[in-house]
Amino acid sequence: MTINMNDIVGTHDILFVTLDTLRYDVAKLEEENCPNLCGTGGWEKRHTPGSFTYAAHHAFFGGFLPTPANTDKASHVRLFHSKNTGLPTNPNTWLFDTPDIVSGLAGEGYRTICIGGVIFFTKKVPLAKVLPSYFQESYWRQTFGVTNPRSTEHQVNHALKLIGSADPGQRLFLFMNVSAIHGPNHYFVPGAKRDSVETQRAALRYVDGQLGRLFEAMRERGKTFCIVCSDHGTAYGEDGYNGHRLAHEVVWNVPYREFIVKAEKTPSSTRGR
Repeated sequence: MTINMNDIVGTHDILFVTLDTLRYDVAKLEEENCPNLCGTGGWEKRHTPGSFTYAAHHAFFGGFLPTPANTDKASHVRLFHSKNTGLPTNPNTWLFDTPDIVSGLAGEGYRTICIGGVIFFTKKVPLAKVLPSYFQESYWRQTFGVTNPRSTEHQVNHALKLIGSADPGQRLFLFMNVSAIHGPNHYFVPGAKRDSVETQRAALRYVDGQLGRLFEAMRERGKTFCIVCSDHGTAYGEDGYNGHRLAHEVVWNVPYREFIVKAEKTPSSTRGR
């Protein structure tokens, strides 16, 4: 499906979810077990512009989303592109004339909201205030962080409160950094003592079970364009590597999806009958 972002911006809400540290191979292994994330299609393999959260999100907010993992330049059409850079653009690309897509969308009348997850969104120290500062509103609680086994539930609950009270006449740009897949994730497998591919798979299944409520809330608001991807992967001992912020294919290869959630047509009073 070819997306023309010039038809999206201003007419659709935009939901951008980063599944922090999710590996592409893990995402593919769990496709059948993730009906909310993959109910309308599978994951696309892409290359991240950054090997850790801070670098990747700076690129994302600048309009540099993960790129297709191929050499077919015709498929490398960017959704967002800064104006007057001298670089070639595509008619389907939405051009912004600000330092980042967040302020660009705010200039188009969007209410911009960040619901943080990992350390770079905590706002506890100056460095952790940089990414949230892109947004008109930013939220982080201890319960949203990597040490809480119910973090995604808490993040989605907070998002639902904001969505429920939002002006239906104003478009939303809602960004959520999901922390549960990032380490530590071993507690998603009873008895596990360390993080692994298996514990990340379990964490992804948990996340999928929570995100369905978020997609449904956006559907009830109206038409929503969704971007869901990982910011980077992580190594669990491959070739002697552990963690991320390093150059290995398990870090650079990330899952990516973009899709439209159509508005709910059935009145809520009759839904489920």
